Amino acid sequence: MLHLRDIYFSYQRPVLSSVTLEVRAGELVALLGPNGAGKSTLLALALGALRPHPGEVLFEGLPVARFSRREIARRMAMVAQHGDVRFPLTALEYVLTGRFAHTSATGFDSPRDVEIAMQALRDTDAAQFAHRRFNQLSSGERQRVVLARALAQQPRLLLLDEPTANADIAHQISLLSFVRELTRERKLGALVVTHEINLAAEFADRVALLKAGYLIACGAPREVMTGQLLSGLFETPLLVDRHPQSGNPRVFWTRTK
Repeated sequence: MLHLRDIYFSYQRPVLSSVTLEVRAGELVALLGPNGAGKSTLLALALGALRPHPGEVLFEGLPVARFSRREIARRMAMVAQHGDVRFPLTALEYVLTGRFAHTSATGFDSPRDVEIAMQALRDTDAAQFAHRRFNQLSSGERQRVVLARALAQQPRLLLLDEPTANADIAHQISLLSFVRELTRERKLGALVVTHEINLAAEFADRVALLKAGYLIACGAPREVMTGQLLSGLFETPLLVDRHPQSGNPRVFWTRTK
């Protein structure tokens, strides 16, 4: 579905170097790495907000650079780390902004748009916030509404930048479980940047490890989430064993003194 092929990108310094990564329909790929590794930049390149030089970003075999913004919005949705909005929108009004790629020339929301937006709020356990002001919600509540806005776009691919930030553990588990179900049931792709290593091990089909702009490993959690690779990735001593129920990797930090 998404193919990032031999991607390079620089600002004043190199940010990404020779990164090749695929996201397939029906799978969730978690992107792990320390701060400054280039994870958010990689999402922006996937979305077409930035362009690699050199390198190529393909969506279902077509160059993303050729798509209009509306065409991209019908295919991909970004869940970014949120902030305040400038206007006093309710949560429902905010989610309806995700329908812009599907609206008619009049620009008005149809009953179908409202129905889709409300279903997205229900799916993310945020329907109770529909008529509350977005800026009055807690950080965790806002994050669920931001995900609902992305779902209202009805995309084929979800790009999520730390979607569980500021959420309590119950909503972290609920959100990632829901995203994984979406990939299975609707054959969506999902690329998720997260610092929640143990949740990535439980919910991701594949895990990509990014350090200093280089993709150092990508594969099933049990293949790449080893003590050696993760300790090197984060430059801190880490131990890895197996979750007693799932058998997936479980990561601990170790005291050095």
